[in-house]
Amino acid sequence: MTLSKPAIIRVLSSAVLLAIIAPIAMPAAAQDAAQPEPVSTVPVAIQALRRAMLNADVNTLTFRSMDSIFTTRTVSHSGPAWSIPRADHALDFTYSFEGVAHRPDEYLDRTFTNALIVLKDGRIVSEIYRNNSNAQTRFMAWSMTKSITSILVGIALKEGRIKSIDERITAYLPELKGGGYDGVTIKQILQMRSGVDYEERYDFENPGIAAKNHDAALVRNVARFADVARTIKRVHAPGSTFQYKTIDTAVLGWLIERVSGGSTVAAYTAQRLWEPLGAEADGFYIMDGAPGTGREFSGAGFNATARDFARIGLMMLNGGKANGRQIVPAEWVSESTLPTNGEEGERGGYAYQWWTAPGSDAYRAIGLQGQSIFVDPATRTVVVKLSYYPPAEERASGEDAAFFAAASAWVPR
Repeated sequence: MTLSKPAIIRVLSSAVLLAIIAPIAMPAAAQDAAQPEPVSTVPVAIQALRRAMLNADVNTLTFRSMDSIFTTRTVSHSGPAWSIPRADHALDFTYSFEGVAHRPDEYLDRTFTNALIVLKDGRIVSEIYRNNSNAQTRFMAWSMTKSITSILVGIALKEGRIKSIDERITAYLPELKGGGYDGVTIKQILQMRSGVDYEERYDFENPGIAAKNHDAALVRNVARFADVARTIKRVHAPGSTFQYKTIDTAVLGWLIERVSGGSTVAAYTAQRLWEPLGAEADGFYIMDGAPGTGREFSGAGFNATARDFARIGLMMLNGGKANGRQIVPAEWVSESTLPTNGEEGERGGYAYQWWTAPGSDAYRAIGLQGQSIFVDPATRTVVVKLSYYPPAEERASGEDAAFFAAASAWVPR
């Protein structure tokens, strides 16, 4: 089934990014007066930069400089890269947004683009870098990382490290007994239906649990991001309500760490995904603490080149197969990209950490401020777009959707 422009626009309208990836922002979180102030070893200037890294005047640079801002853990590549053939074409189509036709060259500036790769039927047909970025630049995935974490869960399931996603998370993480995650299944967490009380809201003037957790773990490194899951409360019955929250994916990352056999999320990613994928460059995760104490920020902290993100999209398009190897079971690719909320309303559907488009088989990994891996099996199209939206810019997400629809329908001549 061919993906229509209205279908993409409905699933990925400007309201979507605000709902699914709330800005992780700026001023320091107020401390609870009843609790002593934790002592941070992060230099004050670096804390300030971490709080400002989304700002429109610096984010075109910070979004590809995370290894200068955070402690990181490498995801090593090894061996020859998976060679993707090329058939370069000019992007000779137009797309319509808000009743006005635009050319792709206009699109790049209008939607704050750092890098764009379009693949058709397994071939790169366009590859564009801007703002002093290039093929070696490693870009922050933000919440596209959630989709990578889903892939890792599928691999761990195939290996028997996870017996079934219908098992309760406490079978693997007994530390979560007695809190909001007690009784929640792995599948419910994949679906963002855990029911725990964690509103994805980052109002640092009036901080809630998410804002406080972000500042403590990612800005000051005085807590582990996932540890709040030990004591978090429940607000909905498990499985009953979809509510997007990064803490769910952080728990999945903790699960991967636990079942990896004494390894780390980064090492497991390298061994089971990055090396067999044939990545051409090392990736890395930002950490929520120093070596020996910190964990990978598995909800939004992965970084890689645009081409390696394209390899992930192409692997998914090929039913989990890449570089001559079946990396992820084809059944997991199918199951993990089927919507679990009926694709109602403008937001479209949510699967196992992937967003889906109504009326089509297309799906998408989405990250904060304009990061995307778009996959349309019907037209065998993959689009990677790495962006630097200003935090308050709502127009760009809807325009991305319109462009992806046109790129999917486009047949290069």
